[in-house]
Amino acid sequence: MVSAQTLAAVARFKEKIRRDGLLTIEGIRKEFPGVIALDDVRLHLKAGTVHALMGENGAGKSTLMKIIAGIYQPDAGVIKLYGEPVTLKSPLDALEQGIAMIHQELALLNWMTVAENIWIRREPKNRLGFIDHARMAAMTRDLFDRLNLTIDPLAQVSELTVAQKQMVEIARAVSYNSRILIMDEPTSALTDREAEHLFKIIRDLKAQDIGIVYITHKMHELFEIADEFTVFRDGRYVATHAARDVTREDIIQMMVGREIINLFPKVDCPIGDVILEVRNLTLPGVFHDISFTLRKGEILGLAGLVGSKRSNVAEAIFGVEPAASGEIIIGGKSVKITSPAVAMEQGIAFLTEDRKETGCFLILNCLENIQSALITRDHVKWGVVDQKAVTALASDMAEQLRVKTPDLGETVENLSGGNQQKLLIARWLLTKPRILILDEPTRGIDVGAKSEIHRIITGLAAEGVAVLMISSELPEVLGMSDRIMVMHEGHVAGFLDRAEADQVKIMGLAAR
Repeated sequence: MVSAQTLAAVARFKEKIRRDGLLTIEGIRKEFPGVIALDDVRLHLKAGTVHALMGENGAGKSTLMKIIAGIYQPDAGVIKLYGEPVTLKSPLDALEQGIAMIHQELALLNWMTVAENIWIRREPKNRLGFIDHARMAAMTRDLFDRLNLTIDPLAQVSELTVAQKQMVEIARAVSYNSRILIMDEPTSALTDREAEHLFKIIRDLKAQDIGIVYITHKMHELFEIADEFTVFRDGRYVATHAARDVTREDIIQMMVGREIINLFPKVDCPIGDVILEVRNLTLPGVFHDISFTLRKGEILGLAGLVGSKRSNVAEAIFGVEPAASGEIIIGGKSVKITSPAVAMEQGIAFLTEDRKETGCFLILNCLENIQSALITRDHVKWGVVDQKAVTALASDMAEQLRVKTPDLGETVENLSGGNQQKLLIARWLLTKPRILILDEPTRGIDVGAKSEIHRIITGLAAEGVAVLMISSELPEVLGMSDRIMVMHEGHVAGFLDRAEADQVKIMGLAAR
């Protein structure tokens, strides 16, 4: 039985956090070599609320979250937990003080079970000092029951879907009895149904007086789940408001410091001859009989639900995993694309869906990333790279695309997501492609960077480049495409012209 003294202490603590808040950030500054990431920023998180942190890529959101999670230490400013100043020396220190961070890039150990991942370093032991796996599995089931999760505690993490892994990360954070949860783009890889399940979990956590700092670029999520939001711009604090008091347009203007008049700057470009024709492309068990044409100056949008195999078709065209049968015709000639090198020789460029895993070389610098697809016969003399010419080309392209970096010697992992995406585009544009395949070109980047990338895409089409653009965001598909091809479970479900397309028609084809 819990003593009256303990109950009184709990009541006093709850009253204190309701009065002083869970977390207060005052005057935080953080500087890296050549870059001021944060300058006099502030944030206040109340118990039982979701506080969205908004801002363009590079605004300083992730830097502040890493400070709160004990990964970085601030150069100036004060962090208060439950009204008292604290120093967070490490992630473990932050965890022990009730702060848990769920990163956008999941950090589970794939070769271990779900239960082992959740209780790592805290495993229950038996009388002989060995790990009690049965008890650990039972503890995990109890935790999952609280969160209404149906994942097998004994399943190996490598066998889980991305959505299940996300839920395991959340469960692990909750298992520490954390009072503050930081969620960085938690729905970036989730379907709408999976996101709704996550929102239910978040509402249940709010009811337990847990506070959640929520980072997202999806505006509709802000109005669905957040109670308050704070906007950062260029490493500085802009404003805090209740979510109910503002509109989407208000938030965008606060984020970018200007009004985004046209998020989808599509212009009508002359559309020329067919440059790419795909006939009956098939990869057994993945996709079947894919046929379409793509013309010079055309943007062909490729839409479909999760599992439609859109990305697999793009990878087959680029030679990542070649199709087993079918025909690819480029410029009127049938070609056999067996590898990305062959695709590049045919004038195809491919911007991959996951810029961190399969796009950027994160530990290399900007110049090395841009020039990685450029060093061909044209830039090698007597077996030596003409570095001066390559550097000049890379610098000019980075400037044209407005890549924000101190210099091209900056390590890519230090750049924002939007600038990493621009680097990838710069890399492929320098190959002077005839056909540009873009797989989720604006996923996980802010509205300002999206507008920039849309401007680049439509500009390329105006120059005669043929663009195949895969996107899960229907407004982007509708706003940028001349035609739309819709896929369903590995088949082409239909085509829509720009004039006739709308979200209802696309979803009707995608879900038929």
